Amino acid sequence: MQKLPLTLVVITHNEADNIARCLDSVPFAAEKLVIDSGSDDDTVAVAQAHGGRVVHQDWLGFGPQRNFASTQCSHDWILALDADEYLSPELATELEQRLPELMAGPGPAAILRRSTVYMGRPMRWYRPAVGEKMARLYHRDRARWTDARVHESLRFEGSAPTLDAPFNHANNPTLVHKQLKVLRYAELKCRDWLDKGKPVRMWQAPFVFLLAFVKDYVFRLAFLDGWRGFMIAQTAASYALYKRMRYYEMCNNPDSVRLASAALTRHGIDR
Repeated sequence: MQKLPLTLVVITHNEADNIARCLDSVPFAAEKLVIDSGSDDDTVAVAQAHGGRVVHQDWLGFGPQRNFASTQCSHDWILALDADEYLSPELATELEQRLPELMAGPGPAAILRRSTVYMGRPMRWYRPAVGEKMARLYHRDRARWTDARVHESLRFEGSAPTLDAPFNHANNPTLVHKQLKVLRYAELKCRDWLDKGKPVRMWQAPFVFLLAFVKDYVFRLAFLDGWRGFMIAQTAASYALYKRMRYYEMCNNPDSVRLASAALTRHGIDR
């Protein structure tokens, strides 16, 4: 397969179970760059065995980590995937066909569609898990990730085409993994709020869970995916409520930031 002047970038920490599938799904990338933040499993060895060039960088937060990765690439055009994501054969073919024209033009980025596999099966109806649009292909001089610790996004000016075929997301192999991720993401989001001095609005708490659940379960069609849809909606609503409770605690007991960080680190969640 012809190599294209493109760098695949994956940020990792203990992703030995996922990284090979991710790297192997992009055979046309001239460079595969893995930015690892100190894995203590076989992530680095597996990545290198599957063509990845591994660079160590202590964890900076999702946005800063991705921006650091952009500075380490050998090519200006970058495809950013998470370790638990991988291209479908259809998208790999589409990218091979469309990338030369995209990279030759003045555009800053392209939008990809993401399809989520949850509890071992693809979601069929839940809107954020079926064809979710995400900017993941970009020119590093024309786009930049926000500096958010979590829930970062790619910022650029101008229009970006949307590709048709999806890439896949093997979302949290178990509910245990999901709950651990919720703890970590909530902590990072609350630290961002703390840095910005966001007001504490606990009066919203009684409504947050219900509104978030109804939004996902009804309006985003999670109910059509059966009990898996119920679980996704419940988890999302719990996350929305927990963030606000945790932020209230941070503001009223500042030492809880240090104590929680130490606890999460002991369990391998914070980094």
